[in-house]
Amino acid sequence: MPTTDDDGPAGTDPGTGTGTGGSTGGLGPGTGAAVTEPARRAVAAVWRIESARIVGALARYTGDFALAEDVAQEALAEALVAWSRGGPPANPVGWLLTTARRRAIDAFRRRAALDERYALLANQLAEGEADAGAAPGSARPDELPWDPDRIDDDVLALVFTACHPVLSPEARVALTLRVVSGLSSEEIARAFLVPVPTVQARITRAKKTVAAARVPFELPPAEERRARLGAVLSVLYVVFTEGSTATTGEDLLRPDLAHEALRLARTLTALLPAEPEPHGLLALFELTAARFPARTGPDGEAVLLEDQDRTRWDRSAIRRGLAALGRATSAGRGLGPYGLQAAIAACHAVAPSTAETDWERIVLLYEALGRVAPSPVVELNRAVAVAMASGPAEALAIVDELLAADRLPGSHLLPGVRGELLTRLGRTTEARTELELAARLCRNARERAVLLRKAAALG
Repeated sequence: MPTTDDDGPAGTDPGTGTGTGGSTGGLGPGTGAAVTEPARRAVAAVWRIESARIVGALARYTGDFALAEDVAQEALAEALVAWSRGGPPANPVGWLLTTARRRAIDAFRRRAALDERYALLANQLAEGEADAGAAPGSARPDELPWDPDRIDDDVLALVFTACHPVLSPEARVALTLRVVSGLSSEEIARAFLVPVPTVQARITRAKKTVAAARVPFELPPAEERRARLGAVLSVLYVVFTEGSTATTGEDLLRPDLAHEALRLARTLTALLPAEPEPHGLLALFELTAARFPARTGPDGEAVLLEDQDRTRWDRSAIRRGLAALGRATSAGRGLGPYGLQAAIAACHAVAPSTAETDWERIVLLYEALGRVAPSPVVELNRAVAVAMASGPAEALAIVDELLAADRLPGSHLLPGVRGELLTRLGRTTEARTELELAARLCRNARERAVLLRKAAALG
């Protein structure tokens, strides 16, 4: 039978939450000059690949997180026009950084004439351009656009700043996708099916909050890093979860969103190799994403776990996920919430079929997860595993306890699972009622279609 977690992360996020923004959609009209499609593609490609390093380097350079993102956007707008006229420069990242630095100096000039900081930055820039023999806004082809010894620190500081605890969970998601992933406001709005002005307002408020709280652009001290790491992991989890099973809309998956979270998780493990939970999170992402190719049919319809063609699962992703889980385990601290979810996903990944899955182990892992990160979703997933290991009657008792306590009000998950269990117990009239209720509550068209099909089969 399908589980609430068979096609997504295996439990619940320990740190709950979901996801001006100008836009790299400055990659569109509004630059005031003709913009060619090759220039648009070149700017978009550089930004998508290098945005975190560009904004991180600018934030270290200016000491102002919000200003760094703003001047980076201004540099992108200038690049669209300049690269349309003369083509991309030999060192596009250096071009963007130099241009953004000049915009930062302009901003300091506007803030305070003859400010000492402005004078220092201006002198540094002038000296750099004189040494390179380059025109403003350019950089030598062989010149590194940032200090290679500082790249990791810059990117990691950017992640921790965007996920600072002073921000709301929604603001953390929006700001992380914006400044770390390089997504435009339009892309973020599309991903979470909210209006573009809502995303822009969240990002603007987040940047103002960071400035008002005087959050420094730096890696937090070692004693604070572990406490703040939870917020970073939480944001990545939420982004991936939305990508792996969309809460609303016509598509079951949003692969671009899931793969962006996966990319950031890989970056985080590279920057914090000694921390086990980032490896656990990465393992969960890899093992879950491995099933993506088999989760939808030719027309985009949802394919449940027991019906999936396991030969279509990405074996390379499974190997990467198992290796990451091994690194999380080898730290010797015991698995945390993400590592436990990854261990559950590993049970599915290595099983030849649904029937041959080690359901007893999955039940034990859910019990452990319930103690570490208790939530009604974990309990509901445990009930599904119990049904597979011991039968539907014992599982129904767990689900009915959740129902009596009103633990998941308004969610389609509980009536969906209850309908499945009642079907297995032969109580078809009750099962059909539950499945129809789940369909009414479900906001994803593909999941809703599955629920309605099951209800009709009982008719």
